[in-house]
Amino acid sequence: MELRQLQYFVAVVDEAGFTRAAARLHLAQPGVSAQVRQLERELGHRLLDRSHRTVTLTEVGRAVLPYARAALAAAEGARRTAQEFTGLLRGQVTLGCVSGAATEEFDVVSVIADFHDAHPRVEIALTEDTSDRMLVALLRGELDIALLGLAADEAPAGVRLALVVDEPLVAAVAPGDPLLRPGGRTHVPLAELADRPLITLARGTGVRGALDRACADAGFTPRVAFEAATPGLLTRLAVRGLGVAVLPAPPEGMAASLGLRTLEITDPAPRGRIALAWRTDGPPGPAARALLGRLRAAFTVSASGGAV
Repeated sequence: MELRQLQYFVAVVDEAGFTRAAARLHLAQPGVSAQVRQLERELGHRLLDRSHRTVTLTEVGRAVLPYARAALAAAEGARRTAQEFTGLLRGQVTLGCVSGAATEEFDVVSVIADFHDAHPRVEIALTEDTSDRMLVALLRGELDIALLGLAADEAPAGVRLALVVDEPLVAAVAPGDPLLRPGGRTHVPLAELADRPLITLARGTGVRGALDRACADAGFTPRVAFEAATPGLLTRLAVRGLGVAVLPAPPEGMAASLGLRTLEITDPAPRGRIALAWRTDGPPGPAARALLGRLRAAFTVSASGGAV
């Protein structure tokens, strides 16, 4: 049995006739017919009913067809993979990134650009969205890799994670805020934020999910006055005294340069986590796996299929 015999058989089925199948394959019709007959002889059964104007499958043909298609798909996959790993890496990678994560400190753009220089035949599609929507897209196969925020300590079902950021959430306030008691304390219990207007990221982000979960554990619903897409906007609102910004701890000295004071939140202590995520069965192609490897090498602090 040869692959070309299976190819001709599938083409005849798809085109419902030998003449159209031969045209599709750019071959002479007698050659296609001869190869299909040879396949039938090798299998010991007729696969096609030729007694009508339109060629149809016999009962055995219907049973054999899925295996023929699978064999052709496997052969094509093997050929493509071999090409990709001999320096001809090609294909498309879909990458999702949580809004505001691609900063100078966390330079996703440079990793993508370097990867593109090394593999110019790979098309990279980059999109920004909330973590919740990206997780759904990842599980549906609409994204190959996602850089998303985590609301929980456990990896979602069907997903593997490589942690890239793990920081405590802080309360950022303008000088003179009542939270800044005399004595220069550095922490604030979460319960003290129960009646304060909060400034935080939108629903669907990891930081917001972690905050909501911590507040629920502390027995209250957060009073969110302003939502923003990026930490930078949160800090600008807080500087003007419009509320308490809840966000991952900024780099040392940055908060002071913006005119803010920060207090680490405790009892419970929510954390801001960002992770690379991909399906447990792995990215579907060599191009996606290669890009994931570069991203992990550049940013990963730990990896897990369960707890992060």
